[in-house]
Amino acid sequence: MKLYNSLSKKTEEFKPINPDVVTMYTCGPTVYDYITIGNFRTYTLSDLLDRALAYNGYKVKHVINITDVGHLTGDNEGAADTGEDKLEVAADREGKSAREIADFYTQHYMKDYDKLNLTHPEKFTPATEHIRVMIELVQKLESKGLTYNTPDGVYYDTSKFEEYGKLSGLKPDSVIEGASERVEPNPHKRNPTDFALWKFSPEDKMRWQEWDSPWGKGFPGWHIECSAMAQNELGESIDIHVGGEDLKMVHHQNEIAQSEGATGKTFVNYWVHGAFLKVDGGRMGKSIGNVYTVDDVEAKGFSPLALRYFYMSAHYRSKLNFTWEALQGSANALKKLYDLVEGYNEDADAKLDVEYTQKFEEALNDDLNMPQVMAVMWEMLKSDISEADKLKTLAHFDTVLGLDLVEHIGFEIPEEIKKLAKVRWEYRKQGIWDKADVLRREIEEKGFTIDDGQNDYKIRRK
Repeated sequence: MKLYNSLSKKTEEFKPINPDVVTMYTCGPTVYDYITIGNFRTYTLSDLLDRALAYNGYKVKHVINITDVGHLTGDNEGAADTGEDKLEVAADREGKSAREIADFYTQHYMKDYDKLNLTHPEKFTPATEHIRVMIELVQKLESKGLTYNTPDGVYYDTSKFEEYGKLSGLKPDSVIEGASERVEPNPHKRNPTDFALWKFSPEDKMRWQEWDSPWGKGFPGWHIECSAMAQNELGESIDIHVGGEDLKMVHHQNEIAQSEGATGKTFVNYWVHGAFLKVDGGRMGKSIGNVYTVDDVEAKGFSPLALRYFYMSAHYRSKLNFTWEALQGSANALKKLYDLVEGYNEDADAKLDVEYTQKFEEALNDDLNMPQVMAVMWEMLKSDISEADKLKTLAHFDTVLGLDLVEHIGFEIPEEIKKLAKVRWEYRKQGIWDKADVLRREIEEKGFTIDDGQNDYKIRRK
């Protein structure tokens, strides 16, 4: 299996640290609002990688974090250590506690996660349940002389980590793009790339979430959270770290500095970053009014699995442009796929097609080339192998695709529906269209639909 490694900037053969278990960490959501379909493109990448590893025979120990404290609004402007905590802002906005905000949006995230048929990791790790581990990691960095204190918190001195920038290309004296123009620089920072490990609580305002620490009452910096949780749950060195490409420049670079500064060991062997989801050719933004969620997709009459199919239409490292027309195309393709599956006949003696399975595996293991995987699937369906072999092979593919194809294989049409469809067909042949239409509506209300041919008809699930 080959993966593109953002650290080496090359496609490499995947070799796990432990051949028995692959450790994988995914940067999860900050639960202050509904999670967007842009975020879910990254989580679908994580799911596909998890499934692909399992397909290749690996046992996967996968952790996804839930950021429920410490992610500041300044991150949107290029300076993650400035502004207010997004959970605190949401609490003020909605008249709730930060805990209530986190619980509500976490639950909604989990519902959407399941609608997209994403594989559950071994553990979802909320940041607020790992405060002690974060404090201990900061103390370790402090004991190694990698930190310094300012009036607003404890900071990491990036100039003291020789390999700072090996992922991002940034150097300690770099000015982070965007921050210099839109955010007032912190005069107490020694280097522009230095970042907060622990923030002190403001004296003029009470926070919903704050903890005692050796440096005073406060809360963890956003970057320290992932390092602490990943190492606590998976070990000091892990195989794969997944996230959106927006995290590569600062957040993930800072994770490396913290983790390797504390342990002296390589933190992550393979960094896997997914590209942005564009909307109507541009960026997704609340000010533009084009921030869409899974709820919005369903409100337009689309299945979340049509969105999953859409995500697989482009390579994860390529930009993908979301439009409602493009989603309709994926929905149509998925419906066609379901229709084909429902029309095929099963056979207990069916075999997995060796040729197409090999093509599938070659595409999958070529850095998760999902467009090619889908092309192989359609090529197989159009081939002259038997319907039963197609079903067997397709069900095998779906362990990775996650499109619930098995649910559409060999379903039984209730006798009641068969009788109604037969009577309706007789009405049609006699030209009694009003009674035929009444029966069509009744059949549809029961969850089925009918495709009429010239000399026959076909019953399908809706």
